[in-house]
Amino acid sequence: MKNNFGGLSEEFTKLNSSEIVVIPVPYDGSSTWIKGADKGPDALLEASANMELYDIETDSEVYLKGIHTEEAVICKKGPEDLSILVKERVKNVLAENKFPVIIGGEHSVSIGCFQAVSEQFEDLTILQFDAHTDLRSSYENSAFNHACVMARAKELAPIVQIGIRSMDSSEKENIDPERVFWAHQMRNNQSWMQKAISLLTKNVYITIDLDVFDPAFVPATGTPEPGGLDYYTVLSFIKEVNKKYNIVGFDVVELCPVDHMKASDFLASKLTYQILSYKFFNK
Repeated sequence: MKNNFGGLSEEFTKLNSSEIVVIPVPYDGSSTWIKGADKGPDALLEASANMELYDIETDSEVYLKGIHTEEAVICKKGPEDLSILVKERVKNVLAENKFPVIIGGEHSVSIGCFQAVSEQFEDLTILQFDAHTDLRSSYENSAFNHACVMARAKELAPIVQIGIRSMDSSEKENIDPERVFWAHQMRNNQSWMQKAISLLTKNVYITIDLDVFDPAFVPATGTPEPGGLDYYTVLSFIKEVNKKYNIVGFDVVELCPVDHMKASDFLASKLTYQILSYKFFNK
């Protein structure tokens, strides 16, 4: 992993003095359509080096808190083995009282994150931004497949699902209709935001599958699904979450970079930095 997040100088990337730790997980072992999520972390990091590090909205420079980028988590086996490796990395970051940011990689990389934060924090909700419910109990002979991510999350903490617009009928029995916010209903009804906020608890872990965005904003993802959210809808909601609750970490997954199409990579990096700007604003 040749890049560090933000392209920062060594002064702002030292582990001991950094409040934020980025964990790249270039894994693409169970995706079922467009391959390439294993290249997502490098693409996000490369794009991040071309961001302006001053955030206009918060009038802040969150990189001054220190952002250390770890060596990538490498797994040549299945997603269950991956979850063990990711869980250990995230636990180590939390044990040092630092803020974890995980960049994937396909969505199965999030399972180890869920396991780590659920052991560390009580009164936890896992907040999902995604086109898909990901609530299959098992898929392709694995309970840790990317299509099963939120089924594993539900075993650890309450979940809230935002932007959903695709699922298999077998997942209906696992849906809690009070905790899922369908994209087609969100379009013309802004009341969804306050209802979703009210379902969260003191501590919130956020998992962002980039296919939550409409393909017009992020075409470079493994399963681009029409009818998605826009950038400011996602940011506005996360900003409100941060005002009322303690965000304990987040992941950004399912970037499948396309040569000569850098907009998706840049959005993913900017999104990551903007969430950090909210989290650490006035801290």
